[in-house]
Amino acid sequence: MMGLRSTVVVCTTSFLLGSLFTHWIADSLTLWKSPVTDERLWTAALYYSILAKVPATIFYFLAGVVTLGGTTILWSLGDGEAGNLMFDGGSIFLFGTTVVLYLYSVIPIIVAKFSTLPAHRVKDPFPDSLRSAALDLASNHLMCSVALTGVLVLQAGRWWAERSDQEDVAELRRELKGRMSRAKTPDAKS
Repeated sequence: MMGLRSTVVVCTTSFLLGSLFTHWIADSLTLWKSPVTDERLWTAALYYSILAKVPATIFYFLAGVVTLGGTTILWSLGDGEAGNLMFDGGSIFLFGTTVVLYLYSVIPIIVAKFSTLPAHRVKDPFPDSLRSAALDLASNHLMCSVALTGVLVLQAGRWWAERSDQEDVAELRRELKGRMSRAKTPDAKS
C-alpha cells in the first residue's frame, strides 16, 4: 500500500511539474533572457492570453490531479510513522504552497490581465501594467516548480530512508540468526 501511495504522489507531482514546464515558452523570455524586450513581453503575453482562453475542462482535469496528489500525501501522513511525519509533512507544505500560490496569484493574474490583450504590433511598447504581471507570472511559475521539485526530493529521501531501514533490519536478523545457530551448536573444546 505504501508503494502505491508513493507512486501516486510522484506521478501526480511529476505531471504538475511537467505542466509548469510548458510555461517555459513564455517564462524563459522574461526571466532568463536579458534584456527583457517589448517583443519578448508581447510573446509571453500572447501565450498567457491563450492560457486564459483554454476550455474549463482542462482546469477541472488539473484540479483533479492536484486533489489526487494532495489527498494521497495527506493519507500517507495519517499513518503516523516518524518517516511519514518528516518527509510527508514537508511534502504537504511544499505541495500546499504550490496550490495556494497558483490559486491566489497565478490564476487571478492570468484571468485579470491576459483574458484580453490590447491591439498591438510586436514592436509596439509593452504596457507597464502588463509588464509587472508577466514578470510576476514567470516568477510564480518558477517558485511553484521549485516547490514541486522539493516534493519529489522529499519522496526520494523517504524511499532511501525506508530502504536503508529495511537493509538494517535484514542485517540484524541475519546476525541474530547466526548467534542463535552458534548457541545451539556445542563447543568443540568441551
